[in-house]
Amino acid sequence: MMNEKYIPLYRKYRPQRLEEIVGQEHIKRALKNAITQNKISHAYLFTGPRGTGKTSTARIFAKSLNCVEGPTINPCGVCENCVNITNSVPMDVVEIDAASNRKVEDAQNILEKVMYAPVSSRYKIYIIDEVHMLSNTAFNALLKTLEEPPKNVIFILATTEVHKVLDTIKSRCQRFDFKRITTEDIVKHLRYIADKESINITDDALLAIAKSSAGGMRDSIALLDQLSILDGEEAISTDDINNLLGRISFDILYSLAEAVANSNQQDAIEILEKIYNSGNEPTLILTNLLDYFKNLLIVKNCKQEIVQELTQLSSPQIDELKKQAEKLETQQITFLIDKTSDYIKDVKNSNNPRLWLEVGIIDLANLTENTKLLDLQNRITQLENGAPVQSSQATSNYKTPPVPVSTIHKIKEQLEENLAKSKITSEAKKTDIPQITKSEVKHTVEEEKTQTPEPTVEKVTQTEKALETQKEETHQRKDEENHDDFSPMPSSQPQTVSDGSNIAELWGQLLTNIQSAPTRALLKQWANPIKLQPDEIIITIKNELLLNQFVSGNKKKILSDAVDLLFNQTNSNIIVRLPQAGDTQVKPVTKQSTATPRQLTPKNNPPEPEPDNEEIYAAKKNLEKSEKDLKKHTTNAASSSDQVNMIVDLFDGKIID
Repeated sequence: MMNEKYIPLYRKYRPQRLEEIVGQEHIKRALKNAITQNKISHAYLFTGPRGTGKTSTARIFAKSLNCVEGPTINPCGVCENCVNITNSVPMDVVEIDAASNRKVEDAQNILEKVMYAPVSSRYKIYIIDEVHMLSNTAFNALLKTLEEPPKNVIFILATTEVHKVLDTIKSRCQRFDFKRITTEDIVKHLRYIADKESINITDDALLAIAKSSAGGMRDSIALLDQLSILDGEEAISTDDINNLLGRISFDILYSLAEAVANSNQQDAIEILEKIYNSGNEPTLILTNLLDYFKNLLIVKNCKQEIVQELTQLSSPQIDELKKQAEKLETQQITFLIDKTSDYIKDVKNSNNPRLWLEVGIIDLANLTENTKLLDLQNRITQLENGAPVQSSQATSNYKTPPVPVSTIHKIKEQLEENLAKSKITSEAKKTDIPQITKSEVKHTVEEEKTQTPEPTVEKVTQTEKALETQKEETHQRKDEENHDDFSPMPSSQPQTVSDGSNIAELWGQLLTNIQSAPTRALLKQWANPIKLQPDEIIITIKNELLLNQFVSGNKKKILSDAVDLLFNQTNSNIIVRLPQAGDTQVKPVTKQSTATPRQLTPKNNPPEPEPDNEEIYAAKKNLEKSEKDLKKHTTNAASSSDQVNMIVDLFDGKIID
């Protein structure tokens, strides 16, 4: 008994007939029909995952063709040809491992032997396993023979990586794709072998074996063979399999996931220490946890009919997962899967994997509560209502103090009021000299008294006095100039068109006719009029990109409408080009208002003559400077408010003049 050679179970229970092959019903039916109908091809390509029966099917097919009673779908298994094929004796059925015979010389040796007729069989069959390992030169050497082999020669190629096989090879073969064997079929076959070998093992343990094999029958039988040495009084359980494979049990993973779902970092790290001290590697721990989260996601989102097939868990385990899934949302589980996957990469690339394992578990347990959508919605609602946000153990480190809604509304009203004032000021600037009354200045000062300290109010009052003094001095100077014959020489003469109108005034009117404020601002900054006449309008633009928009872009119609309105015509001839040497720069001058300005001189004095353009421009500049100073003081006062600073920081904004 001791001298009898032990045969591994995967070899002992290798199928010898097509009916014994587990699964692959479509392939068994096709090969049976090929034999019965005598439609035997010269080349076959068997592809699929490992352990799904490719080589076994090739041997059975060779037996069916070379059996003394064949070709038959039920080879006898006792004749010389069947026995030689079962024992892998290289007579007329030759098995070649392409991984160790991948050179072109090996392919040439095959081609030399192909020319010889079978010795004692009906066909000479070459079974080339792992054919994708052949070099391109070896493939090319086989091409012609595969396409038109000698009579009674059949090639059966088997591979797990069909994408590496040359297309020219695949096109010369009949291809059969082997599928992964279902877990249910594997469990049934394992139970058959266990009963035949008197192995005491539970059904749950067989299910765990089938799950670990990833659809490969050979791996499952090999693992059962390894577990058979543990057979004793007690049946082999799932825990024995987990210990043998280094896997973590479902109960331990459930406890760890429960601590993560409850954001209990202390319990999570204690459970992790027990798992790590049991001899499990950090990568294995995170990989098992990732698979657990995957099953949790499937249980939460899939129908009951397919949950067991996808997770390969028992019914009690699925029930436990359902209870746990009720505590988490789908996006939380996907978030945990994504974070776990990231930490697996960190652990693999780190010199201190245990450090990243502990950091990862604490991070997962800390972020679960913060990613809950319902909690975030409640916090947003509380924030909008101005109520304090309830703190929790998991979120206490991530909260920011709530901002009262009344403060936001107050700042919003201030911004709207400033915007309205800005519009009024903009309209006033269209007239000759903007009119700012003393009551408006006082109203601004009174508002600032409630928000700014006393020194700011004094500055605003000084600005008001300086503004009034400046206006009085301007009118007095003009009054004196009315009694003298002297008038200052203008700095430059503006261009005029042939009909005597001022090109600067026309340019100002044209800019006023532009309806789009951004377009008007761009023209004012980048454009310059060269000729403004009803028959021809020439405008230069310094920016080439902007020039294209006015020549053929969306701003062409805006400019055309403004020019037509200026000259009261249609289809005006407009030329827009880049500046050239000799072009004169023109500044726009708006048409003076017909409204009578406020008189500061006594009523018995004669009316003042209109000041010339240069004086108006100087007065306007001084007045605009005073307005800017006033706005600057107002802005500084507003920015000194703590609430304003808080809102600016909160929304990452800034105060605009």
